[in-house]
Amino acid sequence: MRNVRVLVAAQGIMGAQMPITFVLGGLAGQMLATNKLFATLPISVIVLVSMFSAPMLSMLMGKYGRRAGFLTGVGAGGIGAAISVFALYQGSFGLLLAGHTLTGIYMSAQGFYRFAATDVASDDLRPKAISWVMAGGLLSAIIGPQLVVFFSGALAPIPFAGAYLAIVGLNLIGVVLFFFLDAPRPPARNPGDSTGRPLMEILRQPRVYTAIICAMVSYALMNLMMTSTPLAVVGCGFSTEDAAHVVQFHVLAMFAPSFFTGNLIARYGAEKIIAIGLALLLGAGVVALSGVELSRFFVALVLLGLGWNFGFIGATAMLTSAHAPAERAKVQGLNDFLVFGMVAVASFASGGLMNGVGSDDVLVGWSAVNYAMVPFLVLAGGVLMVYALRRRMD
Repeated sequence: MRNVRVLVAAQGIMGAQMPITFVLGGLAGQMLATNKLFATLPISVIVLVSMFSAPMLSMLMGKYGRRAGFLTGVGAGGIGAAISVFALYQGSFGLLLAGHTLTGIYMSAQGFYRFAATDVASDDLRPKAISWVMAGGLLSAIIGPQLVVFFSGALAPIPFAGAYLAIVGLNLIGVVLFFFLDAPRPPARNPGDSTGRPLMEILRQPRVYTAIICAMVSYALMNLMMTSTPLAVVGCGFSTEDAAHVVQFHVLAMFAPSFFTGNLIARYGAEKIIAIGLALLLGAGVVALSGVELSRFFVALVLLGLGWNFGFIGATAMLTSAHAPAERAKVQGLNDFLVFGMVAVASFASGGLMNGVGSDDVLVGWSAVNYAMVPFLVLAGGVLMVYALRRRMD
């Protein structure tokens, strides 16, 4: 339980930098980029780096322990935020991308908090441990957007620099916090010790590839819509503070259900919870397409957060029950590589859809973002349905 408490605090405090970055990354990119098509590239860079660093961090933690990987993450997050502050003062889009590159290493490390919670949990407790850690995101949902509101203008006349500086402080807290994590260095592996099944054999399991596909789609579509939301909100005449509050409600919806998602998974099974998540993601797109009043942005983003929670936590629980402890590092590393790879594509596509569909009308771009969700929801829903039917016939 000590580790779970530390990881809940980490998710809440250091995790606050992600809402800040996702609110301001596209706006800062829009301000600094010469070609507005690349406005969301800072966010895309974060996720792309997360994709490539996930396997390396997984192997690092497999050799030196979870603490080493998590400290690497907060170190990179703090340095990246400091570089982003400098980039805003210099008016340099390239430096902004460099800062967000290091933030990607933090995001990758944060993705392993949920896995770390399952390291010593029994099979029955794993979904609940994952949910408890993810519930820490409620604190990040409160802290992050409020830091945007309070600190974005603190280093006037440079917009957003104060909020990025606040991220440095969050990561300094993380350096202290992770020394309380009870995560000893794993014992050295002896020659001949089993590393489990070959990776390709594991991936051929329907439960494994279904979980990975559903995690990829749930996270990527959440990112696709969330990344473009601040641009859409501001483009429709609302303020940066309005955009921050919309994202705040979204992040609250992402993590609030975590108090009971694990219980729902234990009672009804991961497949049903994932299906509900995919349906909620579809509902988010439908609401977003129905109008651009501020209230509709709030409702759409709340549904988006709920859909991500059910879809992603359900897929994570499904995956952790499908591999042996010796296979943990390679399976979890590959899972996050694929998930963040899909999210990187989604975040870059978000900027392209908002600014590059042949029209300067924000309504056209916002509609394109939401219509783009449909084929991926059909893919994930189809794979999940086939898996459920196979299980029923077995």
